[in-house]
Amino acid sequence: MTEPPPCRFCRAPLTHTFVDLGRQPLANSYLTAEQLASGAEQAYRLHARVCDRCLLVQVDDAVPAEAIFDAGYAYFSSYSSSWVEHARRYAEAMTARFALGPDSLVVEVASNDGYLLQHFAAKDIPVLGIEPAANTAEAARARGVPTEVMFFSGATGCELAARGVRADLMAANNVLAHVPDIADFAGGFRHVLKAAGVLTFEFPHVLKLIEKVQFDTIYHEHFSYLSLLAVEQVLRANGLRPFDVERLATHGGSLRLFVCHAGSGREETEALRALRAEEAAAGLRRMETYQGFTPRVEAVRESFRAFLASARAQGKRIAAYGAAAKGNTFLNYCGTTAADVVCAFDANPAKQGRLLPGSHVPIRAPEALREVRPDYLLILPWNLQEEITREHGYIREWGGRFVTASPATRMLP
Repeated sequence: MTEPPPCRFCRAPLTHTFVDLGRQPLANSYLTAEQLASGAEQAYRLHARVCDRCLLVQVDDAVPAEAIFDAGYAYFSSYSSSWVEHARRYAEAMTARFALGPDSLVVEVASNDGYLLQHFAAKDIPVLGIEPAANTAEAARARGVPTEVMFFSGATGCELAARGVRADLMAANNVLAHVPDIADFAGGFRHVLKAAGVLTFEFPHVLKLIEKVQFDTIYHEHFSYLSLLAVEQVLRANGLRPFDVERLATHGGSLRLFVCHAGSGREETEALRALRAEEAAAGLRRMETYQGFTPRVEAVRESFRAFLASARAQGKRIAAYGAAAKGNTFLNYCGTTAADVVCAFDANPAKQGRLLPGSHVPIRAPEALREVRPDYLLILPWNLQEEITREHGYIREWGGRFVTASPATRMLP
C-alpha cells in the first residue's frame, strides 16, 4: 500500500482527501497545433488533501515548479483591466498608510509584468520586482519596472539582503498558494523586510472556496488553499505575524493580510481578531468541515453537463470567454472538448492561436466574437464576470446569452 504524502508545511501524513479532480494537464500550458500533433501534452493527478494536524489544504506534488513557470508561461496580469485598477488602488492606499516616498523601497514577489509596481514607480518610489517567469519579467522591464528573474525562497531572500535589498513594503499577491515549500518561501521575507517594514499577502480564502464550491481554482500550480488559521502557523514558524486584515472581493473572496516581524510593536486589529473568530465559527478547525466537498463538486459538474446536452439538443452554439486557468480545470473535470465549446475568446495575444490544455478548444481574439456569434457565451473566469458582461454586452444584439457555471450553471439576465 502506498504511503500517504507528507504535509508540505508540518510534514504530518496526509490521509484525508478534500477533492480528487483526476488527471489534468497544466492549467496554464496552452498548446500550439504542432504540440498537440506531436503528442507532447502531459497530464498529472490533481488530488487535493487536507492535513489533520495544521489543516492546510494542498494538492499532491505532481509537477516541478520549473515545468510550470518556464519561458512560455502565459499569464500576464495587465490583460485584466480590473486587476490593474485593483493594483492602482493598493498603491494609493499603501503609499498613504505607510508614508512611502523616494527614500522607500517597495519589493513585489511574483511581480509578473509590472502591473502593480508601475503605480509606485509613477510616484517616484523605488521598486524591485522578483519574478520566476522570464517572459513576464521582460515585459515588466519594458514597462520601466526593474525585475530580477528568480524563485523567491529563504536562500534568495538571504542573497538579496546581502546585496543591500531591504524593503519598507513587500507585496506578494496570489503567490503564497503557488509555492511548493510554503515554509521556506515565507522564511525569505524576514531577511528582506526592514525591522519596521510591512509585508502584505493577498490570497483567495479557502472558506469562500468551500462555501461557493470554487473547485475550479484548484490546479497544479496552486499548491495550497489558504485560511488565516493555516497561514498564521506558517508565518509564526518563520518569525513573522499578521497584525491586520482586509477582506477583498477578488478571486471570489480573498484576504489581504498585513504582516510584520514577530517582535514588531504593531498591535493586532479588531478586524484580525474577528476573522479568527469567524473561521472558528465556520468550523475551519474541524476536519468534518472539509468533508462532503466532493459530492458538491460532482453536482456542479452534472449541472454543466445537463446544460451542454440541452444546448446540443436545441442546436445552440456555445463559446467561452477567458482562457483562464480556472476554466481549464473546470472544462477538463467536466470532460468538455472542442465538440462542446467552439472556441474561447481571450485578450491576451500570448494565448491567441493556441488551444486550451486538455479540452483543445481553440483560442481567438475578442474581436472575433461578432464573427462567431455564439448563442451562449460561457464566462470561465467568473471573478471577472462584471468586466466581461460590461465590455461584451453587445452579444445580446443577436440574442446571445451569458452563462456562468459555478456553483451551478445558469444564464445571466
